Order: sequence, then structure tokens, then C-alpha cells
Amino acid sequence: MAALGIQVKINTKPSEVENGIPFEQDTAHHSYDPEYVNRWWRILVQVTKVFQQYRSHFRGKSSPINFFWGSFDLAETRFSGKPAAPPQGANRIIRFSEDAEQIACGFWPGGPTLHAPAFYSYTYPEPPGFKNAALRPAQAHYDANLGEFILLYDDVRQAASPEQSLLEFFQSAYETGAKLAHWNIQELEQQPPKRE
Repeated sequence: MAALGIQVKINTKPSEVENGIPFEQDTAHHSYDPEYVNRWWRILVQVTKVFQQYRSHFRGKSSPINFFWGSFDLAETRFSGKPAAPPQGANRIIRFSEDAEQIACGFWPGGPTLHAPAFYSYTYPEPPGFKNAALRPAQAHYDANLGEFILLYDDVRQAASPEQSLLEFFQSAYETGAKLAHWNIQELEQQPPKRE
């Protein structure tokens, strides 16, 4: 880059993590377990396949399937096409990411507020009645601390058809959020062509 006359400065301190240690100074986070890394990779591959199926019938604006390394979650977001006011006091990332009506679904390995891997969905801004809705499958529940619906990974893993269970969660979360937020669903969705 310097040969092209482009000045670059790399900040080696990770963001979106508490007490980030610059990479070249970090001797605490250096373990690597190939078996668990492979398991994690296989989970992400399978969840991505479900996301691809889930987003295939939506013709409105939607995000690509994103992996956020700060929180280590895999997510997909649908947008209504209408703006929304970001939450008051939000940091810069949230101000830019939550400036439009959206319904997000994702997979998260867990953290300080939820100590188990889980799938999640939220609607922003959260419409009245959302937290009291009944999503499918029955194990899905609203977590008031997180402000989103949660379906534990183990509940999906142990289902008769994990892919169908997960797809049902994503779809019911979208349908519930879109209906309560008064999205124009007919304009945002398309039915797949019938097989002949």
C-alpha cells in the first residue's frame, strides 16, 4: 500500500470486546483445539444453509449473511424500507446499524448475559405485543434481559429435524415482528415458483 502512496495504520487492539489486548501483546488467548474449531465451523456451515433458505423468499432489502467477530455471531437482517430512530445513548455502531426498521435473526455462542449457545431474533423498533408473542417451536422464549427471542442451540440440535426447527423459528419471528410492526408483507415477499 505504501508503494501506491497510501498511508495505512493498523490498530492491533481488538474492538467490541472487553479489555481488548493488542494482538502482538496477547499471550492469554492463544489456545487452539482443532476438534472444537471444526465443530464450530460445521455449525456455521449448517446454520448458513438454513439462512440461505430463509432469506430466499424475501425480496425487500436484506443483509448478506454476516459474521460479526466482536460478538462472534452469525446473522441475517431484513428491512422494511422505513427509517427508525436509533436507541438513545447508543454507541456509534448501534446508531448506524439501528437507523432503520429491521428484523434480525442469528446464532450466538453465548456470553456473559447468556451462558449457552442460542439462536436469536429481535424486531427493531420493538412493536407493542412482541415480547408476549408465541413463536415456534414451543421452546422459543422472550429474554427480557436481551430484549429478543431465544431458542437454545441444544433445543434445535435435539429436534427431530434441526433444520426445520430452526427455519420455523426464523420464519415465525419474522412473521410475528412484521405483522406487529405493520410491514407491507405482500410487497416484501415472493412465493417460490411451483414445480412442474
